[in-house]
Amino acid sequence: MREFAYVRAADVSGAVRLAGPQMRYLAGATNLFDLMREEVETPELVVDISRLPLSAVEDLPDGGLRLGALASNSQVAADDRVRRRYPVLARALLKGASPQLRNRATVGGNLLQRTRCRYFYDLHAACNKRAPGAGCAALDGFNRTHAVLGASPSCVAVHPSDMCVALAALDATVNLTGQDGERSVPITDFHRLPGETPHMETVLREGELVTSVDLPPEQPGPGDYVKVRDRASYAFALVSVAASLRVENGRIARARIALGGVAPRPWRAYAAEELLVGAATGEAAAGEAAAGEAFGRAAEEAVAGAAPLEHNAFKVELARRLVRRTLIELAGRS
Repeated sequence: MREFAYVRAADVSGAVRLAGPQMRYLAGATNLFDLMREEVETPELVVDISRLPLSAVEDLPDGGLRLGALASNSQVAADDRVRRRYPVLARALLKGASPQLRNRATVGGNLLQRTRCRYFYDLHAACNKRAPGAGCAALDGFNRTHAVLGASPSCVAVHPSDMCVALAALDATVNLTGQDGERSVPITDFHRLPGETPHMETVLREGELVTSVDLPPEQPGPGDYVKVRDRASYAFALVSVAASLRVENGRIARARIALGGVAPRPWRAYAAEELLVGAATGEAAAGEAAAGEAFGRAAEEAVAGAAPLEHNAFKVELARRLVRRTLIELAGRS
C-alpha cells in the first residue's frame, strides 16, 4: 500500500471541498482497503466520512423511505419498515455478504463498490477499467463469471452488488452533493455501461458524495431476491434476480425485474416487464408445470441480446430459468 494523506471530514460541505482526482472517500472501507492494498487504487488523499450524520433511515413525507449513505447493510436489512415494505431489498442485503461485512458495509459504499474481475485486480493483466487503453484480458481469458449483457469489446466485467439489483427493481433514487450543489439521479441511470470508457463506472462528478438513497412510496407488490452462486456462503452472484409482481383481479398490473451477475451494471429488464402486464396468474399459482406462456416469454425477453463468452454461456440459460421460476413463485404468493 502506498503512502497517502488522511483527513477526517467534519461535515458534508467540508468533505466536498476536498474534491480532487486523487481523492477517495472512506466509509466502511470493505472494498477500498482491498483496492489500496493491492495498489489497484492509489489515492493521494483519503477523506474519512464515516462520522458524518448520514446513517439514519427516515420516513419521507410522500410515504417513501430515505436510506442514509452511511447506514450499514445490517441496519437497513433489519429495519422493520424495509422488511415490511421493501422485502426484496432486505433479502438482497442478507444474501450480499457475511454478517461481519454487512456490519461495516454502507449504502453509499455498496453503490460504489468496484468489480471483482480477477484481471482488474491483477496489475500484470491488461485491463481498460484499471488502465484505460491497456486492453481487456478477460475477453480471451477465463471469463466464466463475466458479463453476457451490456458489455463491450473494452470490458466484460460485471457489477458485484446485490443491493443495487434490488434498488434497480424498486426504482430508487440516489441523492448526491458536490461542489455544484445537490442533485438526484435514478438508480437505473447511476451506473454506466462500459462502452469505450469502462473506467468511468458511474455518473458521479469529481468529488461528488452520495448522501442518501430514496425508496419510492408506491409499493410494487410481493417481491423477492434470488441468487445463484458457486457456494452457499458468502460469494458473489453468478446470476441473481430481483423481481416483484402486483396482481389485481387475477392479472398482473405491474412487474419489476432486475438481474445481477450478468452485466456491468444492475440490468433492468424493461421489455420483459411490459410483456407481463395484463397476463393472468391463475395457472401460474397451480405450480411450475402449469405456468402460463407469459412467464416463459418474459424470461426469454429478459436475456434478449445476450452475447456470452467462451466460458459463461451457461449464464444465459441460468438467468432465463431463474427469472421464470421467480415469477411463478411470486404469482403464487399473489
